[in-house]
Amino acid sequence: MLDRRQILAALGTTALATLAPTALFAAASIKPDDASALLVIDVQNCFLPGGSLAVKEGEQVVPVINKMAKAFANVVMTQDWHTPGHVSFASVHSGKKPFETIDLPYGKQVLWPDHCVQGTDGASLSKDLAIPHAELIIRKGFHKDVDSYSAFLEADGKTSTGLAGYLKGRKIKRVFVAGLATDFCVAWTALDARKAGFEVYVVEDACRGIDTQGSLAKAWADMAKAGVKRIQSSDIAVSA
Repeated sequence: MLDRRQILAALGTTALATLAPTALFAAASIKPDDASALLVIDVQNCFLPGGSLAVKEGEQVVPVINKMAKAFANVVMTQDWHTPGHVSFASVHSGKKPFETIDLPYGKQVLWPDHCVQGTDGASLSKDLAIPHAELIIRKGFHKDVDSYSAFLEADGKTSTGLAGYLKGRKIKRVFVAGLATDFCVAWTALDARKAGFEVYVVEDACRGIDTQGSLAKAWADMAKAGVKRIQSSDIAVSA
């Protein structure tokens, strides 16, 4: 025969089992507050279908980002903004092809097709983005001899875009990163955000990757190691 202690223990287990699904669902819903910011990375025509450096399925992030952005009071967008003849373009290096690498003073540099040249239609943000309340556009990669993937620091690891100071001045504590491409500008932004002291989430279904030479798997591994949290847009509570 079960004694009173065993009966209570059994009842407690049953109650927990009943409550668990509800509790887990509630815990999974993230509600952005005034200390949260959404960073929309490089959703530009060059990275969309028909662009010179089109990311496969890149256009699919736009409706996801538009919906998700409604949950955020604070939104920052970025633009790659390269000079003509930028050092990262394969076309300026004799005998080199896109996606090959070279050594530059700041380290390894992937060479790209010409893209996001200042003032061109390719550098424009997608016309389908609908985030009228975005407060800031950060342009990066405008120094001719240094590439810039991250929204925080250029590829030399020391030239700041000023974004960290802006966010801290606004008392932002956590950032959510979405856009193109997962394994380059999104990942570098997320990693530098962690170094700057922010809590960081990358919204996987609101990103797409290039994945050259295993870059996508490496990016996710590097982000996980740095403490970046990998979530889906459905994890974010968005009002209807």
